[in-house]
Amino acid sequence: MLTNVDDLGCGVAPLCDHCSMFTRRSIRLMEIFGIRVGVDGTWFLMLFLMIFLLSGSFRSTLHSSDTIAYLTTVATVLLFFASLILHELSHALVARRQGIEVQRIELFLFGGLTHMSRDSRTPGEEFKIAVAGPLATLGFVLVCAGLDLAIVGSHRLLEAIYLSGSITITPVLLSLSWLLLINVLILVFNLVPAFPLDGGRIARAIVWKRTGEKQRGTRAAAKSGEAFALVLAGLGIWLLLSSHGLVGLWLIGLAFLLGQSARGALVQSKVSERLDNLMISDIMDSQPVAIPAATPVSQALEEFFHRHTAVWLPVVDADGHLLGIARLERVQAAHDGGDGWLTVDAVLESDDAATLRVGADRPLVDALSSESLGRLGAVMAVDGDGVLRGVVTADQVRRALASALGSATR
Repeated sequence: MLTNVDDLGCGVAPLCDHCSMFTRRSIRLMEIFGIRVGVDGTWFLMLFLMIFLLSGSFRSTLHSSDTIAYLTTVATVLLFFASLILHELSHALVARRQGIEVQRIELFLFGGLTHMSRDSRTPGEEFKIAVAGPLATLGFVLVCAGLDLAIVGSHRLLEAIYLSGSITITPVLLSLSWLLLINVLILVFNLVPAFPLDGGRIARAIVWKRTGEKQRGTRAAAKSGEAFALVLAGLGIWLLLSSHGLVGLWLIGLAFLLGQSARGALVQSKVSERLDNLMISDIMDSQPVAIPAATPVSQALEEFFHRHTAVWLPVVDADGHLLGIARLERVQAAHDGGDGWLTVDAVLESDDAATLRVGADRPLVDALSSESLGRLGAVMAVDGDGVLRGVVTADQVRRALASALGSATR
């Protein structure tokens, strides 16, 4: 299933997603272990098509009334989607054990998506999360096989699975055998080492572990994903020309989705690689305006805030250590209240000092998660001793990201 696609057959949905390629509105179906499970509009299309396409086949196989065949079809299709939810839920629960917040699970036309708050940080995390889905599908296959075995006995198991021989086909046996075969197809499909399929995630984890480079693992899996998407597209076109239009169109759509996801992963890998080599010190303003803590409020207003038209400014001690920030409204309020003689450190917002700073020698990606960047639109760059060395603004970060993205897509 699409994993981060972090993670789609003829009615199969062998993709899963751990992060998510895109965001869509969905209808809430249920909540399992606190995880919202929803479907989007395309899922209803898939539900209708599967019931429509299977009902005729089930009717001829069962040699029963239309009502029994229809009810068997509906129950089978719903159990099929339950198996997809089980697959996604396994990804989600393992991700939770790794400390990753799982936002929701969604089913759509091409399978399932597990939306997670972040990507894996270690190859071990990546492997555990990616392998969980196929293991759940394997477990579902074994349960179906076990129930078939209990119904017909070991000597007729293959006949039950393929619905061949002189075996009496009941609605339960038909449903179990179809679910077993379709989940085997999903399992095999998902284990193809092509991003964003689970097999691609597993392959990425292996390369990442062996090389110590996540981006190298991503590139290898994503290139395989692009190649696999071309194969699927070719198969879809062949089926389309062979009068299997619906399946052919579905495979072409699936190929497009896989190819886009793989391409996106390659671009993201290149961007991350460039950002990993870009330091805070490379883009920061190395001569920031800072107010000495001993400056009187009235002087700070005139010489700093009014001159530089600033709404806040960093405050440093005599040795240049970052103490916090001073906001214009607090400084102005102190001045208007007749306390212009107070020094700036008396109106300092020092409680936020820890959230304001980032090491000047750290990669730029460290600034992206800074609370200060979102709250103030800037983050203070300091050295190992806490001395203010520069200021990085949100505009500077955006320009750096745009430059990295532009280079990655060329």
